[in-house]
Amino acid sequence: MSITQGEWPTTDGPDGRECVTSPSRPALRAAVVLCVLLLGLVLLSLLTGTGGGSPARAWDFLTGDAAARADAQLRLAVQDVRLPRTLAAVLVGVCLGAAGCLLQAATRNPLAETGLLGVNSGAAFAVVLGLTFFGAASASDLLLWALLGGMAASAVVLLFAASGRTAGSPLRLVLAGSALGATFHGLTSYVLLGTQSTFDTYRYWTIGSLAGVETGDLLPLLLVAAVGLVIAFGCARPLSALGLGDDSARSLGHRPGLVRLVVAAAVSLLAGCAVAVAGPIAFLGLLAPYAARALTGAHLTAQLALSALIAADVMLLADILARVVIRPWETPVSVLLAMVGGPLLVWIARSSRLSTAGAST
Repeated sequence: MSITQGEWPTTDGPDGRECVTSPSRPALRAAVVLCVLLLGLVLLSLLTGTGGGSPARAWDFLTGDAAARADAQLRLAVQDVRLPRTLAAVLVGVCLGAAGCLLQAATRNPLAETGLLGVNSGAAFAVVLGLTFFGAASASDLLLWALLGGMAASAVVLLFAASGRTAGSPLRLVLAGSALGATFHGLTSYVLLGTQSTFDTYRYWTIGSLAGVETGDLLPLLLVAAVGLVIAFGCARPLSALGLGDDSARSLGHRPGLVRLVVAAAVSLLAGCAVAVAGPIAFLGLLAPYAARALTGAHLTAQLALSALIAADVMLLADILARVVIRPWETPVSVLLAMVGGPLLVWIARSSRLSTAGAST
């Protein structure tokens, strides 16, 4: 069977229908390496930071040394500061990686990222409303408003995209998300003009950082992210069929419009969690799927898994570097990701192999 550029490679299944190829051994080896790397980065994240003494003291605390366990300052640094940040970095990375992979597959656009559905702008507008009119002040308040705003924005996008004769089409989803994002951006700017105190808090939130995250804030988001991931992996087979074209997908019993709307709902859940925890994070949801496609080929389930792992590793590494680059101060993690992501995006755009991997021409 011939394969044209931009199509998903397929083979003939036992029933005569086309089926997507299975993941390769390099992809499985890459998954193992990424998991081991993630465990190493988790340990390094718990050992690194300010206010907790040397990494050796932090290691003693983790291994149960009695003297280290009795040190209240060390317990505060490792257990109450570094552990929540570590969990948050992994959560944000997994959500952005999986959401970006889903969105690129659904829209057949290798440059698609989570901001296309208006999640970031909706979350920002909700944060500003909470700060200005509802007295939101704590980190948990901002987290809740950001999650609600991102979900509400995505719901409006889905409502627009689901109506009309071209319901669920990739172009309709992107246009609806872009239009709503621009609207929310304008409204956010209008509210900020008259409230200096709101602007100061909002400016800190929008730069993208994991500082101040608490374990209790993450628990409800873990449930939301888990639901989004279950939907995401459940959509892998229908999305793979859509890679053959809408007509081929219909002949295999799938409904392209409905599949894309379900995918958009999963993206909304995942991206909403990420932006609620860390604020708007650029590049990560765009670049991780590229790297995953280079390792897995056309197998979308493997792409999802590797994209989530790659993004989690990169996010956690960026957060570790953010703590040590300009000690004793901290660099916003979004700044580090932008500094690395910008040149990588230029390189990818110039690479014919990666720029066409899994993309529709």
